[in-house]
Amino acid sequence: LTEVYSSSPALGRYFRSAQVISFSNESSTVIYQLVFSLPPSTEGFMENSMNPDFIRNVLRQNIYDED
Repeated sequence: LTEVYSSSPALGRYFRSAQVISFSNESSTVIYQLVFSLPPSTEGFMENSMNPDFIRNVLRQNIYDED
């Protein structure tokens, strides 16, 4: 995840770290914490770039690009 987000053209300059919060072998579930450094208040930034769907789609796009 660190490589995906730090190299992202959209989020790379804001990305600081990723860490595993919890992991379950039984259900193959991993919960991550992503840390971003936000710029000074910019209208629409939180609604667009820091939108959970947008952040998830950056990861999805990286997975699709590898296939």
